Amino acid sequence: MELQNFVINDIKPLRITDKISDLKMLFNQLTYSHIPVVKDNVYMGCISETDAHCFEGSITIEDCAYAIEGFFVRPMTNWLDVLESFAQNDSNIMPILDENNKYLGYYELNDIIHLFNETPFFAEPGGILIVEKGINDYSFSEISQIVESNDAKLLGAFVSKMDGDLVRVTLKISNSSINEVIQTFRRYSYNIVSGHEDDSYVESLKERSKYLDKYLNM
Repeated sequence: MELQNFVINDIKPLRITDKISDLKMLFNQLTYSHIPVVKDNVYMGCISETDAHCFEGSITIEDCAYAIEGFFVRPMTNWLDVLESFAQNDSNIMPILDENNKYLGYYELNDIIHLFNETPFFAEPGGILIVEKGINDYSFSEISQIVESNDAKLLGAFVSKMDGDLVRVTLKISNSSINEVIQTFRRYSYNIVSGHEDDSYVESLKERSKYLDKYLNM
């Protein structure tokens, strides 16, 4: 995905010689978690709003330079890596630097998430299926084979959780009904954590249980 159209330049980085009071004032005007800081027009990093409010307003940013976080991305950074950097740094603003570490602007988290929402994983109709298996027993090739053997298409898949010896994989499947896929996963010893389509196997058990309860209460 092209990210060039999402570069924002409406915030001028603060200088390291600016006062903390200037930083606090800027945070009061904005909804961003961090503000970029430069020294002699060279990017130094960002200071978070949480840290800014811990310092006296009369001191300079340089006096508390240890609180500066040096995260950034490059213009050619893949959008998934950009999204990962947002998550790792718990930020909603991501500075962009060129190869000479010149500050070019920033990405806003909401824009990158919007791009993610436009991918077929979210935009195309289909079912979400979450499966679980031993970390040494699953493979994406097997998962793809199971899906496609039921005349369905795999729109996306990612490891959504790793817990000890178990791995959890979230799938997006382009099919009006994923019940056949679910049954095949069961035959291959996958645990079905969640299927966001009607799972007739489970629904049938529920219906029988309701019928039995109704019969016993007559």
